[in-house]
Amino acid sequence: MSEKPLSDMNAPLVSASAKTGTAMTALELRASSSLASIFALRMLGLFLILPVFAIEAARYPGGDDAAMVGLTMGVYGLTQAMLQFLYGLASDRVGRKPVIIFGLLVFAAGSLLAAWAPSLTWLAIGRAVQGAGAVSAAVTALLADQTRDVVRTKSMAMVGASIGLMFALSLVAAPVLAGWIGLVGIFALTGVLALLGVAAVIWWVPAEPLQHKDQPRGRVADVLHSTALLRLNFGVFVLHAVQLAMWLALPAMLVQAGLAHEDHWQVYLPAVLGSFVVMGGSLFQLEKRGYLRAVFLTSIGLTALVQFGLWWQVDSMPSLALLGGLLFVFFYGFNVLEASQPSIVSRLAPQASRGAAIGVYNTLQSLGFFAGGMGGGWLMKQGGASNLFAVCAGLMVLWLVVAWPMQAPAARGH
Repeated sequence: MSEKPLSDMNAPLVSASAKTGTAMTALELRASSSLASIFALRMLGLFLILPVFAIEAARYPGGDDAAMVGLTMGVYGLTQAMLQFLYGLASDRVGRKPVIIFGLLVFAAGSLLAAWAPSLTWLAIGRAVQGAGAVSAAVTALLADQTRDVVRTKSMAMVGASIGLMFALSLVAAPVLAGWIGLVGIFALTGVLALLGVAAVIWWVPAEPLQHKDQPRGRVADVLHSTALLRLNFGVFVLHAVQLAMWLALPAMLVQAGLAHEDHWQVYLPAVLGSFVVMGGSLFQLEKRGYLRAVFLTSIGLTALVQFGLWWQVDSMPSLALLGGLLFVFFYGFNVLEASQPSIVSRLAPQASRGAAIGVYNTLQSLGFFAGGMGGGWLMKQGGASNLFAVCAGLMVLWLVVAWPMQAPAARGH
């Protein structure tokens, strides 16, 4: 399919002088920062729940049922996975902003329903409605629409950085907020953050490009039959399954190493922030010099080595210094992959089907979360943390084999 020149398709966003440069234009920076803020507001609301949910949920009628607590926690990922593709496809048809606003309003409604919930069953329904606000595909597609290929990974990294920082912030803030306002208050705060995201879409995010109105409709088959996209979809499923599963065992290892649970942020926060610093000094320069494939595959390999390292530590007295080092390496590899994978998806996808392609990608991401929680819990029950980390390491090695034939996409004008 032939593409329109960038100057015809999105002239207000990228000036002619910037087409060949690797620095972001003012509007690209505005698009990246505003859309990253939407991710940040939404993910902060979700992450604030994670460190305190299991304890606080036990206070509800039915909260003594561990399986029900797990389902209530994980159902968000399931409903999100079911709808990501539809949201992405809809954004290709009716535009990104209307879909994002609708999804954020659904997410806010689910948050308020969870805040009101008088029982664990109603809390699970609220979590399911939260997951139905599956805007990640539309937000990522809009970010891809508003940035050039040469700065796409950098803009995706801004999103990844915002998510990582919100995760680190939640580890520190969640226990404090739970003591002040409880789980009800945290869910209400989550709803308010989603409404702030709506305001950001309306008044801060730059206007959508006009390509939805004048370009041919893409075919979903183009997305589902692409071997290169299927590799990336498999990869994001594995990455997020492993990411969620490892947290079922890692906190206990930190406690065993002598760090009290309320002090775990002292390891998480430096590891997250340090990984961003190193990623910022390496990924973009290596991509600029044509080494994106090498850094991508190396990051998969490093993440696999982390799982082997945790597997080796689990049956001995864990070293706090070694666990901290492994977490730093994990966050570096994870953040590189989080920044580069959606960038590559957006560059490989047919432009008219970009929302659908990112929708499929985010569907597999959400299914990875769900599978990591359910499968990781089953592995812990069957064989403990050793079994869990062995399987995680094997999955990462399998992904490395699947990803090995990949080629970095050539940069297009947009």
